Amino acid sequence: MNAPDADETLMRRALGLARRGLGHVEPNPMVGALVVKGGAVIGEGYHARFGGPHAEVVALDAAAEHARDADMYVTLEPCCHHGKTPPCTEAILSAGIRRVVVAVEDPFKEVAGRGIARLREAGLEVTVGVLEAPARRLNAAFFKRTETGRPLVIAKWAMTVDGCLADAAGHSQWISGEASRRRVHEMRRVCDAVVVGIGTALADSPRLTVRHVDAIPERGQPARVVLDGGLRLPPDREPAASASDVPVLIYTLQSSASTLPERAAALTDAGCEVVPVASGPSGVGLAAVLDDLGARGMSRVLFEGGACVLGSLVSEGLADRVMAFAAPRLLAAGDARSPLEGPAGRALSEALDLQEMTVERVGEDVLIEGRLGPY
Repeated sequence: MNAPDADETLMRRALGLARRGLGHVEPNPMVGALVVKGGAVIGEGYHARFGGPHAEVVALDAAAEHARDADMYVTLEPCCHHGKTPPCTEAILSAGIRRVVVAVEDPFKEVAGRGIARLREAGLEVTVGVLEAPARRLNAAFFKRTETGRPLVIAKWAMTVDGCLADAAGHSQWISGEASRRRVHEMRRVCDAVVVGIGTALADSPRLTVRHVDAIPERGQPARVVLDGGLRLPPDREPAASASDVPVLIYTLQSSASTLPERAAALTDAGCEVVPVASGPSGVGLAAVLDDLGARGMSRVLFEGGACVLGSLVSEGLADRVMAFAAPRLLAAGDARSPLEGPAGRALSEALDLQEMTVERVGEDVLIEGRLGPY
C-alpha cells in the first residue's frame, strides 16, 4: 500500500468516527481523529458532544506517551484558538506528533488556515486535502452556516410511484410505509427544526415531533415551524396546541402581523413565537426564514411540505438536499397533487440535476437522496 492509499484508508476510518457525533455536537462540526505509529492506530477519538473534548484531544489521551513521533489524522483542521476548550494545535505540539494529515480546512474565521500554519511553523509536516470532498459533505451543515449564515436545507416528501403527493382532496396519510416514517423521524432527531406550510398544518394538524425513535436527550425535540402568511393556524390545533411543551415558530408576513394583531396575540398566548418576515415570490419569504433560522444558531432544517412550499424551495434554489420516498402504489389521478408545485412555464432545460444520488430500499418503499447545490 503506497502512502496516498494509506492516508485515505486511515482518513476514511477517522470520518467513520466523526459521524458518531451527528446530532450531538451541533452547532460544532463532527470531527474524528487517529494517532498512528508504524502503520498501527494507537489512539482514536471523536467529538462526542457540544462543549466536550475535541477529537484530537481524545485520540491523544488514548495514545498517551506513545503519541511522540507518531502521525495524526484529523477530519477537520485543528483549532488554534481558545473557545470552550483549549487550542488543539497546542495539544498536538505538546504530545510530540511529527506529522498531521488533515482532510479539510476549517472555514470558521478564528481558524481558517491558522491551525495548519501554526503546526507548520512549529516544524510539523502537514498534509491537507485527503478525502476533502467526503469531509465537506459530512459537515455540510457546519460549512453552510459558517459560510452563508443559513442552515442546511433538506426537502423531504413521500409520493406514489406515479409522482402523487396527495389526492385531489389533499389526503396524503399514509402514502409511505412504517419503515419510511421511522427513517423520517431518525432525520428529525438530528435536525434543529421541522418546517411545513400552513396548508399542511391545516390539513393534517401535524405534531412534527420525534416519535418513532428516541429524541437525543441533549437536544430534545426540534423546533416546529409553520409558514403562515395570513396567520390562519388556530391556536388550539397542532402544532400550536402543544407550543408550551415544544417550541413553535410561526413565520408570517409583516403586513399580517400589523393588520391581524388579534390572531398574532392568540398564537403568542398559546406559546408560539410569531415572526414577521419579508414576502417572497410565493408568500412568506423563504430566504428571510432561512436567514432567521441561521441567526438562531440552527444548523440543519427539514422541510416536510407541502407541494407549494417544497416547490418554491427548490425553484428558488434554496434546497440543499432531497429526501424523496417512493411508495409502490399508483394513484393514476389527473387531479392529484405533485410533490413540487413551482412556477408555470419552466422548460426541461431548467430542470435541476440531482447530484450524488443514492437509491435505497426502506421497507416496501424506495428512498432517493441527493444533493442540489454545493452543500
